[in-house]
Amino acid sequence: MPIDTPSPTRRNAVNLLDLAYEKFEHLIVTCELKPGAFLTIQDLQDMSGFSRTPVHQAVTRLAADTLMVVRPRHGLQVAPIDLARERLLLKLRRDLERFVIRLAAERSGSSHRNQMLHLARQLRERREAIAIGEFNAFDRRIDQLILAAAGEPFLEHTLRPLHTIFRRVGWIYHNRTSGHSNIKKTVDTHLSVLDAVVKRDIEQAIRSSDSLIDFVDSMFDVIERDVDPEFLDCTLDPILPMASAERQEQRNAVTKS
Repeated sequence: MPIDTPSPTRRNAVNLLDLAYEKFEHLIVTCELKPGAFLTIQDLQDMSGFSRTPVHQAVTRLAADTLMVVRPRHGLQVAPIDLARERLLLKLRRDLERFVIRLAAERSGSSHRNQMLHLARQLRERREAIAIGEFNAFDRRIDQLILAAAGEPFLEHTLRPLHTIFRRVGWIYHNRTSGHSNIKKTVDTHLSVLDAVVKRDIEQAIRSSDSLIDFVDSMFDVIERDVDPEFLDCTLDPILPMASAERQEQRNAVTKS
């Protein structure tokens, strides 16, 4: 009995879904789709150039990932950023990453390790000049490679939205807080994970993964201090000028100290 293979039309539909999802994911990570903003399917079609079907499918996936909320009779909403919730989810990510990193170190084949070595070499070459936007492209590829090396497809669906959530946390930390535009530490923590997986050093890989998660956790206090709540949820009432000025004075005092 012949095995059915996807038709070209089916493959194209899947590719368009993935492309639309990646486009909207990028806009969410960089906050070009503002947290809390209300949109329509037509808005997303206009900004992406994709037709209704892949946009609708991408929105369904984003809603399942808790990155977008479908509001009956009100359209769509980019999920506001809830720092308390995301910090709690970071604990979940820590445990999942330990499991994935262990599997990747145990199961990775020579092809996976060669690709990791290539990525690590490129990242080291760019370390002094790389910006967060370029790094996020590396980060996405690193996540994909480690999941592929782990060899358990179920994990991708679990970790994908967590990776997006914390990629956005990193983007906000490096772009919206004072004195944190340099991303060398972010690069170094990821290189440490890659190096350990390539060497198949399970214990070091887990320690490196924990160090990366600890660094992400430290970002939350800075974001809470430096970033206006309105940026995290654009539906909030604008902050009164006096309150905003007082908060800026507090930030300046902290920076000087």
